[in-house]
Amino acid sequence: MALAAQVAANTTAANVRRPRSGAEAARYSVLRRLAPALKHDMVVNLQAVAMMAEVLNARLERGLTNPTEFQKGVSKINRLAREAVMSCLDVAAWIEPGEEEGIRLREGVEECVGLLAGNFNFRGFSISQEVPDVEFEVSRESLRNLLSAALITLTDAATAPAEVLIKTEVSAGFAVLTIRCEARESDPDAIPFTVTYRQLEWADVQALAVAEAVELFRTAGQIVMRIPRAVATTPLQMVAT
Repeated sequence: MALAAQVAANTTAANVRRPRSGAEAARYSVLRRLAPALKHDMVVNLQAVAMMAEVLNARLERGLTNPTEFQKGVSKINRLAREAVMSCLDVAAWIEPGEEEGIRLREGVEECVGLLAGNFNFRGFSISQEVPDVEFEVSRESLRNLLSAALITLTDAATAPAEVLIKTEVSAGFAVLTIRCEARESDPDAIPFTVTYRQLEWADVQALAVAEAVELFRTAGQIVMRIPRAVATTPLQMVAT
């Protein structure tokens, strides 16, 4: 009996670990696929600081002596540096989220789309949204993980460039997101795309959904998810109302 109990306990522990390890692997894979876009968002503002510093240095070498112009240049560098810091902090939050926080549904969708749009355009995919601006918040981390994973998974499975549409509605205390990928005529000018890490699969999205307590459905070329409302408490809770 003791041996049977131990086997049962080990089996239960293994079953508990599998979804978590699956979700962690999926999160890592999503981050690896997002890495080029995150790197761009981090570097672009730092490059602006460097360029402005070079411009100011060139003026000084030419004998700039106007204190007002010099102060304007320093102020601009300070502003660009602050923007660069905020950009780096935002990128860091994708990698290691801080305290749980809610975000308005439309704002959260626009964050993900804004990050992925450049990569998708490069691959020949276009993203459009039908996201009304409603007073409804979801977990920022859950939305980032699941929407990014769903978008990448659908486009990885597409055999040719396609139109990607994101639609949202609020129903019975849930945000219902529909992500649809519809093939269109091939673009002869599109640059062939090679995945640098690995393709995301439906199992990755499922693992994330289980970890985030999100309902998930899939049909051909479409993923539908129901994300519960985020309640502004500490720690953040997900409930249906």
